[in-house]
Amino acid sequence: MDKNTFYGFLAIGAILLGFSYYTSKQSDKYAQEKHRLDSVASVNFAAEKAHGGSSEPAAAATAAAAEPQNTLFAAEVLAQAAKDEERYTIENDVIAVTLTNRGGRVYSVTLKNYHSYNNQPLTLFKDDKDDFAVTFYTNDSRNFTTSDFYFTPQTTETSYRLAENEASYTFVMRLQLGEGQLVDYEYTLHKGSYMLDFNLKLVGLSNVTNADLLWSYSAFQQEKAFENENTYSTVAYSYPNEASIEELGAGDGSKEENVKTRLQWIAFKQQFFSSILVAKGENFYGAYMSYLTYKPDNREHLLKKYVANIQLPIAAQRDQTLPMAFYFGPNHYSTLKSYESNFHKLVPLGGWIIGWINRLLVIPIFDLLGKYIASYGVIILILTVIIKLLLFPLTFKSYISSAKMRLLKPDVDRIAKKYPKKEDALKKQQETMGLYKKAGASPMGGCLPIIIQFPILIAMFRFFPASIELRQQSFLWADDLSGFDSILSLPFTIPFYGDHISLFTLLMAAALFVSSRMSMAQTPDTGMPGMKFMTLYLMPAMMLFWFNSYAAGLSYYYFLSNLITIGQNFATRRLVNEDKLHARMRENSKKPVKKSRFQSKLEEVARKQQQHQKNRK
Repeated sequence: MDKNTFYGFLAIGAILLGFSYYTSKQSDKYAQEKHRLDSVASVNFAAEKAHGGSSEPAAAATAAAAEPQNTLFAAEVLAQAAKDEERYTIENDVIAVTLTNRGGRVYSVTLKNYHSYNNQPLTLFKDDKDDFAVTFYTNDSRNFTTSDFYFTPQTTETSYRLAENEASYTFVMRLQLGEGQLVDYEYTLHKGSYMLDFNLKLVGLSNVTNADLLWSYSAFQQEKAFENENTYSTVAYSYPNEASIEELGAGDGSKEENVKTRLQWIAFKQQFFSSILVAKGENFYGAYMSYLTYKPDNREHLLKKYVANIQLPIAAQRDQTLPMAFYFGPNHYSTLKSYESNFHKLVPLGGWIIGWINRLLVIPIFDLLGKYIASYGVIILILTVIIKLLLFPLTFKSYISSAKMRLLKPDVDRIAKKYPKKEDALKKQQETMGLYKKAGASPMGGCLPIIIQFPILIAMFRFFPASIELRQQSFLWADDLSGFDSILSLPFTIPFYGDHISLFTLLMAAALFVSSRMSMAQTPDTGMPGMKFMTLYLMPAMMLFWFNSYAAGLSYYYFLSNLITIGQNFATRRLVNEDKLHARMRENSKKPVKKSRFQSKLEEVARKQQQHQKNRK
């Protein structure tokens, strides 16, 4: 390579480096401007949704983006451009709330008595991309958004913790817009409470005729199993004076809904924690709500992006206050219920009879035992024993009924041989029912007790995954009874099963197989081989796949329940002498039996059928 070529390559390299440096600077400026415009665009889109598709607020916000930063108070915005963001913390004994002067909003919330699955402080949200901003619309078609301004705290304290003798503490963020015109964000934190009161105060803004509140944040993944937590994470909301609540529906992907009627509160709900915005005075006029699910194993450990654009009840007057409140806390049934706003409906205990079983039976027993016993594995054991003892009379009756049906099987077979023709089916049924009646047996006697127990099984299925008491409670090899208990991680993923092996699920499936086998042995042959295969093999296999990634506490409960059932079956066999039972049935068959109305009708139908056949012949 000659000297000229070397200098040529050197010059080209210098030019490329200089150009790269210049474009990187321009890219940074472009990214900052794009982020600002994207924020404005998201407000426009949400505002348009909240106004039922009206493009007026969106058009106003678009016009605002074309000006320095805002169509109203532009000079004040430009004057604040050089300010730095500062954060302030207020805390009580259960939560720590960080506020930022940029937009005056809540920047992050940390729950002190909980931690995430990876043993980090449990922070509900904390991101510069999150937003809590009010856009005000004036009577001259202009607008301004609080997130474009820096608020001024009305205290010199940068961090404040409630003292033991203090009931509450108020922190005020003020936005001075002009002479006699201001917006105050007033936050009040109470001792021992997860509620943060929030008053929006307007002074001297008589030209404001409408306002939207944009509330959005990205929720962190708090539990070990992303898919399981995602199943219970959604946006929920409550109508005024309604006993029930509504949800967008949980799952992957994204969902949205535009509600144009009044709302009392809106909740960004996760499996065990929720953030709720409540209207304490006049209800919200409506809201556009949505969520977007992040991909599992993302680097930021995010679960869902929540968005709510809410129409505030603003009146055209000079001074006004809109009282609201936040709930930042656990989905603990008793805690939520104490706030008397139907928050407890966020805990998915089931509807109708399932919900009543959980509220009146399971939760009181669970709470009572929790006061005296530290191990929730022991509490689940005692709860299972109590429930099985309460159900034992039904279980015993079911066993006796199955035994009677099994002892009557030879007699039923003889009746079937006696009437082999199809036209004699009614006679066969009539005589069979008479046999059951005389012996004191019923074909439904073994089914009804099982049907009655079924709601309790479903109630347990709803209770354990929703019980925050089990969260991060260890027992035996399970380090968290609210998540799966992995004893072996697989180097691959089995479809519908997962990438791990849960021991409690294996034990539960094995116990279910043994219990089903014992029940099948005690039940007369139905002549349906498919039923035997489904009960003995298919059901345990399905449970093995279904429950592998479910709460270990639930698999542990079903394992104990089947184990106790096996023990009850052994005990019942010892208690019940089938020879004596058969002799008693024979004695009962000799006694005159009073016919029921149903049996009388069957006989009448059979008599008419016989007469009809004679007439035809």
